[in-house]
Amino acid sequence: MMPRKIDSSDFRIVPPVDLAEDEVQLWQADLEAIRAGEEYWRQTLSPDELSRAARFHFARDRQCFIATRSCLRLILAAYLDIAPGELKFRYSTKEKPSLDDHKGRDIRFNVSHSGGIALLAFSAGRDVGVDVEQIRLNSDLDAIAARFFSEAENAALAQLAGEEKAEAFFRCWTRKEAYIKATGDGLSLPLRQFDVSLAGNDGDALLQTRPDPAEAGRWRMKDIPLQPGYAAAVCAGGRDWKLVAP
Repeated sequence: MMPRKIDSSDFRIVPPVDLAEDEVQLWQADLEAIRAGEEYWRQTLSPDELSRAARFHFARDRQCFIATRSCLRLILAAYLDIAPGELKFRYSTKEKPSLDDHKGRDIRFNVSHSGGIALLAFSAGRDVGVDVEQIRLNSDLDAIAARFFSEAENAALAQLAGEEKAEAFFRCWTRKEAYIKATGDGLSLPLRQFDVSLAGNDGDALLQTRPDPAEAGRWRMKDIPLQPGYAAAVCAGGRDWKLVAP
């Protein structure tokens, strides 16, 4: 299931969108296409968001942040049928954002961006995490894996080489990131404390969790099909949800 794409700087107002309790909905923003509309996007953001944007040293990074955050506001406003400026965010101790109560709706979300892509995941009442990574062949994959991957994941990675190894590495990385983002623990949850599958098209890639093995059964993890050169995954609480494009 490919995400719904936002690939035009004309993206302004999204009509109301339904979000069922058994769905995780995905949107994909083409940052190269929409970041040039920075002046418009800035109008939708709060003072604290603009302050965060100003900290970016490079214009491209600032523009991508502003465009992604504005898309988040516009989509959330469509789910809640309110103006984007009415949205109020709060942040956990791990800096994970969530919404203040709006009309009794419990809309949860997560955002990730890499290269020219941003992914935005939304659910009703269930925690969700998403991650996208641009596949890079010149990274020191073995050293990174030795530091962050579990013993089982490193053993699986050692059986591969070349482009196949790079794809498996980033597949593993996005799955692990999606899980820790869904739990809200961030990097305070050691990446070695759980195992994910490195196999492609794995419909349920979270294999084991430690020290509580039952934790794996409380989540479901899926790959997100994107264009070549990218890996992406989503993880959400419960086993009874489906991945859809709104």
